[in-house]
Amino acid sequence: MNGDSDMTLAFELEALKELASPETVFEDARSWTEYIGVVSEKPTYVVTNFTRKNRIRQDFFSGPRGKQESLEGVKGQFDTDRHVFVGVDEEDERLAETVDWEYLAIEDAAEAADWVLAANVETEEADTEPVRDDWP
Repeated sequence: MNGDSDMTLAFELEALKELASPETVFEDARSWTEYIGVVSEKPTYVVTNFTRKNRIRQDFFSGPRGKQESLEGVKGQFDTDRHVFVGVDEEDERLAETVDWEYLAIEDAAEAADWVLAANVETEEADTEPVRDDWP
């Protein structure tokens, strides 16, 4: 993903929730994107609470609008060469196609950008053997 700074990057809120450190992901993505934000069907306060809790500074968010209207508005407002929507399922993929955005599944985005998924952190911890303190 690195190298193309003339890009607008939108995360579906559920995709952000799958990341181990959304704040770190936003900081990283800022170095190679022009604009970055969050879209969701959830009420504005849900997105705002999540972004505040994770110290995420976004250039745009869906507000009271749905994802489709938000993505259309963002594309009209931010004139970049690429518009990439990071989502979680086939519905997100169809939406991206409908509004003429590139779609990237969160797993693929994480792999391409070396982001850690929250599920991988939990798995790594579960795979380690317990430390025994009863040995001499």
